[in-house]
Amino acid sequence: MEITAQQVKALRDATGAGVLDCRKALQEHGGDFDRAVAYLREKGLAAAASKTARQAREGVIELYAHGGRVGVMVEVNCETDFVARTEQFRTLAHDLALQIAAASPRYLDVGDVPAEVLESEKSASGPTDKFYQDACLLQQPFVKDESVVVADLIKQTIAAVGENVVVRRFARWELGEAA
Repeated sequence: MEITAQQVKALRDATGAGVLDCRKALQEHGGDFDRAVAYLREKGLAAAASKTARQAREGVIELYAHGGRVGVMVEVNCETDFVARTEQFRTLAHDLALQIAAASPRYLDVGDVPAEVLESEKSASGPTDKFYQDACLLQQPFVKDESVVVADLIKQTIAAVGENVVVRRFARWELGEAA
């Protein structure tokens, strides 16, 4: 099957992968765009996993206010200031701030939930996946595309920028909310 430049460009735009990787993925999957996207994401996420042990001390603090009633501050770190200035990294930081404003997570990830909260949430089988999706930022479906979990969105960015990316901390305030 002949792979066109338009197909490669569309796959590159959708995944952020390199031109040669896009062409190879399309060739291996007979020109099937969706299968090529899935392949590149899987390949990228595998590469991203190897980067998570690296230090991430640069980055940005993204501020977001929604309608003057909700305010968010999130610290997103990467390895170099070069990546911190890229459009893709800044877009991720902004999207994370939007996620926090919209979904109101209380914790960064499952390991951050205090034992007393887990104890109060326990049913016969323990805290449910629904509890973690509601309470933990990294477990939540992404508000702009609910087929993607926030942790996977971050892994996609790691794969695209080639550096470790970490959400260090966040805070959310809502007008009239008790402290």
